[in-house]
Amino acid sequence: MKNLLVALLLLSFSAFADVDKKTERTFKAKCSACHGVDGKGQTEKGRKMKIVDFTSPEFKKKSDTELKKAITDGVDKKVEGVEKIMDPYKDELTPEQIDSLVRLIRSLGT
Repeated sequence: MKNLLVALLLLSFSAFADVDKKTERTFKAKCSACHGVDGKGQTEKGRKMKIVDFTSPEFKKKSDTELKKAITDGVDKKVEGVEKIMDPYKDELTPEQIDSLVRLIRSLGT
């Protein structure tokens, strides 16, 4: 079990290879509690809100503009009876930090 956990963590961290360390820390601090370090949304909160997997073909079709809007303005909607809420980060992150997060999210699963 321990070896499996270590292997999963190493694979997850390899997704950040092309992203700067500051963006990696921001993602871990602001996003990974719900979206998971790997972006698959398989955390307790992610499963509860049925968060989309960032690595899925369905998600990859979203535009950068859509991703930036979600990060900037947050999300507050109900889909199929499931409340999906994410705080806005427009007052906490600069546009450059948001752009970097979008690049990191795009790199997940590749």
